[in-house]
Amino acid sequence: MAAKNYARFLPEAVDSVLAQTCADWELLIIDDGSSDDTPEVVRPYLADRRVRYFRSDTLGQPRAKNLGIALSRGRFVAFLDADDAWESTKLEKQLAVFAAKPEVGVVYSKRVLMDERGRVLPVNVGGAFPRGFVLPHMFTQNFVCFSSVVVKREVFAHVGRFDPLWDLSIDYDLWLRVATFYPFDFVDEELVRYRTGHGNLSKKLRDRVDTAMSIMHRAESRYGVADHVSAPVIADGYASTCQTLSYVMRPSDPVESLRWSARALRWPARRIVSLKGLVAGTLAALRGARVPGSPENATANL
Repeated sequence: MAAKNYARFLPEAVDSVLAQTCADWELLIIDDGSSDDTPEVVRPYLADRRVRYFRSDTLGQPRAKNLGIALSRGRFVAFLDADDAWESTKLEKQLAVFAAKPEVGVVYSKRVLMDERGRVLPVNVGGAFPRGFVLPHMFTQNFVCFSSVVVKREVFAHVGRFDPLWDLSIDYDLWLRVATFYPFDFVDEELVRYRTGHGNLSKKLRDRVDTAMSIMHRAESRYGVADHVSAPVIADGYASTCQTLSYVMRPSDPVESLRWSARALRWPARRIVSLKGLVAGTLAALRGARVPGSPENATANL
């Protein structure tokens, strides 16, 4: 659990680990230079010898998570963002999948959304939940909720850890590497409560898309994705990323939304959808009206 200035959410996250029906775990909290009262919030939990706390000096997300991996000792590594929470049976059900399918490298699950106060939101978190060889799906859309994953430790020795080159979308880069070599599986239950509405996703959207595009290009040219994924699927991945940004930006910046819809036209696989986005964005720009959008529930590699 990498944490920075999330003291207000930490108790719910840590309590959800303590409540696991599988009791054979260790929790490493990596405090990446918090300026709030994170150390005081964590201190009572250290009475449980399974909870370990490490204070770092603003390593950044990739290095903080890598430190947690390096310090951990189990055969499996799970991630829990400090503002999210697990259901009590999460680890038990995911470890059962590994026991039944030892070839699997990653097991993930569905999620529910909750607001800043922890209230579950009546939002349909749909989407695809592929299993097996998921690389073509992963290139098109990062469908894995980060706080839901459990990863076999040997995977990191094979493909590496989080790349410090990226500040955003660090999980997407990792999953592309993992999916090249290992099957994924999932538990068809909502085992994670994912907190939304308190971050600054919309403020970083352009940076996220630029990063995602760079990650996709590197995966295509250096990770050998093009050897396993067809050209139409690769094109679809680039186009869908542009279209998602166009959709998310439409309420606040219809003109910029139009630019991203136009950019998506470069890839013919989604040209009809992109044209529909151009029409919708044009109407929104002409009306000057806000159009419903949901950055937290948008599906792409952001």
